[in-house]
Amino acid sequence: MSSVLVTGASRGIGNSIATYLAAKGWDVFAGVRNEKDAAKAKAASPRIMPVILDITNSDHFAALDDLLPERLDAVVNNAAVSVAGPMEAVTPSELRRQLEINVVGQLAVTQALLPRLRLSHGRVVFISSLNGRVCIPMLGAYCASKFALEAVADALRMELKSWDIPVVVVEPAQTKTDMWQNIPTAVEEMAAAMPAEMRQLYERHLPGLGKVIAMSQKTAVPPAKVAEVVEEALTARRPRTRYVVGVGPKLLLTFATILPAPVRDRLLRLLFHFRPA
Repeated sequence: MSSVLVTGASRGIGNSIATYLAAKGWDVFAGVRNEKDAAKAKAASPRIMPVILDITNSDHFAALDDLLPERLDAVVNNAAVSVAGPMEAVTPSELRRQLEINVVGQLAVTQALLPRLRLSHGRVVFISSLNGRVCIPMLGAYCASKFALEAVADALRMELKSWDIPVVVVEPAQTKTDMWQNIPTAVEEMAAAMPAEMRQLYERHLPGLGKVIAMSQKTAVPPAKVAEVVEEALTARRPRTRYVVGVGPKLLLTFATILPAPVRDRLLRLLFHFRPA
């Protein structure tokens, strides 16, 4: 039976992927952050085996040798966070945290598992985002992490071809998960933490972010839809390099990428209330 490690499996997309693959007969090693989440994961299915895995913790990587089988058929790199706010206001520590989890941690997991994946000619799946192809204002740090993740995946795909290890990127738009539902609160906390002068500079743009988030939440897809696409990426005889989740996001991506940059920038600036001072 095929085996897979799914990171960030405590909730949201990762939890949905883990339970969906288990229902399809996969042996799922679910990367979770604590024992409470491990108990929930274990209770969800007899095929789910929780693994305590903070992808920024080197000790957790060292423990994987004793927790995983010698051979592994796939890894789904899903763990992620989102840092909101104008780039001018994103602190170096927050930017480092954004990149450490969304990029460095995902690559570190993959590096740790490649000896097992070589034995099985297994697959590597990265959960990216539509924002790994199209950047939007006020979420620049998050978009930067996803752009970087796409580059990591492209490089790995070419480098691992010699060992017949496909590398696939799955690109959802907004999904009905805790991360996106909590962004309004994160934006409020970010605004409150900004110095008064900077908050004054951007105060008329923050409602634009709130408006876009509210609109996105209405059209967000359930995480089960992402799980279905991940299974396709894991089982297709010839997997595509990228899977965009949903018809709407595919049309949006096509529209956004064919527009000249000045036109796209103007539309996004208007949407986020970025007008001349």
